[in-house]
Amino acid sequence: MELIQQNPDIHAYLAASESVDHEHPLVREASGRLSAEHPDAYSYAEAAFAFVRDTIPHSMDSGDLRVTWRASDVLEQRTGICYAKSIAYAALLRARGIPAALCYQRLAEDDGSDPAIHGLVAVLLPGERVWARQDPRGNKPGIDARFSLGEERLAFPVRPELGEVDYPELYAEPHPVVLGVLKAAPDRPALWRTLPTEL
Repeated sequence: MELIQQNPDIHAYLAASESVDHEHPLVREASGRLSAEHPDAYSYAEAAFAFVRDTIPHSMDSGDLRVTWRASDVLEQRTGICYAKSIAYAALLRARGIPAALCYQRLAEDDGSDPAIHGLVAVLLPGERVWARQDPRGNKPGIDARFSLGEERLAFPVRPELGEVDYPELYAEPHPVVLGVLKAAPDRPALWRTLPTEL
């Protein structure tokens, strides 16, 4: 699948915003700590991926009821669903000057029911000509997402026969539908009832 930049200006994928707030002290501190141990861009991107995937539990897996949508809040509260964890990973990448985009899949249950949008990050490392999608959602039994610039190692490969979709668009900001439900939800159960089913 060819990934498509929604904004042709690569600088859009380095910008700070309300949600991808990579200029926040918490994001800067985490980025500084990771880059001190992993000075080159590749090892930093892989370490930041592992940090978000492994040290910030997915709130559904952990049972946490809080909803986060700013990168700094995800790092401070150490919780978030896939959208929030993707925002945090994108912020850590941008803090290091690595272009990062938000992208999405449409997933469903094994019988094709209950579709929902799933959030990912695409990274463009120095010297690379193509974006590489990453899934910092968090692993658990049956899910083994890995950082990879070659063959994708996502949590959920799509099953077109069930109506699942890989959306090719790369967004500089969270999709408005995604950000809207995150901001509006008072807690995770309410968020779960309002998850978007398509973009």
